[in-house]
Amino acid sequence: MTLRIDHSTAAGTFSLDGETHEVENNIWVIGTDDQCVVIDAPHDIDAVKKVVDGREVLALLLTHAHDDHVRFAPELAQELEAAMLLHPDDEEVWKLTHGDLEWDEDLQEGSTFTLDDTEIFTLHTPGHSPGSVCFYIPSQNVLFSGDTLFEGGPGATGRSFSSREQIEETIQRRLFTLPRETTVNTGHGPSTTIGAEIDAAKKDGWLKDD
Repeated sequence: MTLRIDHSTAAGTFSLDGETHEVENNIWVIGTDDQCVVIDAPHDIDAVKKVVDGREVLALLLTHAHDDHVRFAPELAQELEAAMLLHPDDEEVWKLTHGDLEWDEDLQEGSTFTLDDTEIFTLHTPGHSPGSVCFYIPSQNVLFSGDTLFEGGPGATGRSFSSREQIEETIQRRLFTLPRETTVNTGHGPSTTIGAEIDAAKKDGWLKDD
């Protein structure tokens, strides 16, 4: 079967360190006509379910535990009858929203999911948060970057649990080694490519030419 990548958006709020901001998140659903995985649980359960469109959901894959990505994860997982997966390094961030409620399974570097004959690989990409991950599909030349990499540069690092130095090192080591033509589908805003972001990083001065 042909792999489908379905997309929508949902608007809501992001809160951390005593501040709350209005944000719009991307909704990404990867799958076939029968089965899929959902990336994150942003703002609006009905909006996510509309993209799923009745398919069997194999997993709810969480890129990180900021509340705009996971606030509705437990309810969404229950409605979709799917397990919530999160990298354990984001435990303290998760607790800010969900306290002692636990997610279902741990994501780790190299965790793999198969849809039909397509493999989705987990890349641990700390910096925006300790347990941030990206999901890479080599056969499709596509990366789902969460809030690690956006059009124009790295994700925000000016808040608790984040590190600008770490996110730059992570992006350079884990993401900028992917093919330049790789499409980057982000947690917020437009998609980009690895090549475009390498060029932008060099222009901005944090990535040096070889």
